[in-house]
Amino acid sequence: MSLPSPIGLLAELTHRCPLGCPYCSNPIDLVRASGELDARAWTRVMQEAADLGAMHVHLSGGEPLTRNDLAEIVNAANVAGLYTNLITSAIGLTPQRLTELKAAGLDHVQISIQGADPARADAVAHFKGAMKTKREAARHVVEEGLALTINAVVHRDNIRDLPQIIDLAQEWGAGRLEVAHVQYHGWALANRAGLMPSRDEFQTAAQVVEEARERLSGDLVIDHVIPDYYGERPKACMGGWGRQVIVVAPDGRALPCHAAASLPGLTFANVKNKSLSEIWKDDAAFQRYRGTSWMPKPCQGCERAEVDWGGCRCQAFALAGDASLTDPVCALSPNHATVAAAIAKDTAAPRAPYRFRRIGG
Repeated sequence: MSLPSPIGLLAELTHRCPLGCPYCSNPIDLVRASGELDARAWTRVMQEAADLGAMHVHLSGGEPLTRNDLAEIVNAANVAGLYTNLITSAIGLTPQRLTELKAAGLDHVQISIQGADPARADAVAHFKGAMKTKREAARHVVEEGLALTINAVVHRDNIRDLPQIIDLAQEWGAGRLEVAHVQYHGWALANRAGLMPSRDEFQTAAQVVEEARERLSGDLVIDHVIPDYYGERPKACMGGWGRQVIVVAPDGRALPCHAAASLPGLTFANVKNKSLSEIWKDDAAFQRYRGTSWMPKPCQGCERAEVDWGGCRCQAFALAGDASLTDPVCALSPNHATVAAAIAKDTAAPRAPYRFRRIGG
């Protein structure tokens, strides 16, 4: 099997965040500020990613704006020749900060929203006034001439507001809207009983997206990340384990996907001690589920083996207790019934109270 080059780097600069979103995919055990890589280390990582073949970097967290050295890191990515996308809550994205980041080489801003209704969105974010701040930040992004994407994480509390969310993305001047149904990892898995929509709600949402795509073609691009639990075949998680994306956590651990640290039995190398190239090419954790030789039946020999690459390893562990099994969302999986059972359990009960994301659990 020839080893592909990563096309992207997901740089998780910090786990610090002013919001407490209960669907956050960050791990429950968050890295504290004292454990974060410094800007010098990130500068080296950016160049090593570019040397490996990566074309873009997603500057993520937590909230990247909590780092005072963010402009230095953006500049390092720009110097390395990477297209830079800031994934942000927009809390702290003042006009002055945005001008500084643009001068450093920022290309794109992705602002997350928690819904269309300000009061309910702020309640989910666990931050009063968040929606107003996001609206103002989006206006500044457009005025600066930067590309703007709105990311709307869809779940039980806001899925009926999808038409209003689409209108909001247009109103704010976004060129792209990402309708991202919750994927159940990290804090989202801990809050699954409060977040899971019904199948009817999902199907209605899918219809809303398709109609909006047709109506707004040429004006607004709409990406639709469907919930794995309502699929019949799994998605290629991160384009396949160790195939398209390399993730670097705030403390320097290099991961094949953002949730991989939740898997038992794997030890992840750190960019403090090894180059990104060494890790990508030779690290045992990256080799573990790369390609198809590790796959059990029914994945082994399946015509989709090199399409979905076995689906999500973290989901297999969460639902079936073993990361090496077929992703249970696949209808061919012997454990597919666990998905239906989870849906039935979570949608039948009243919405459980949120466990808001915060340092210390």
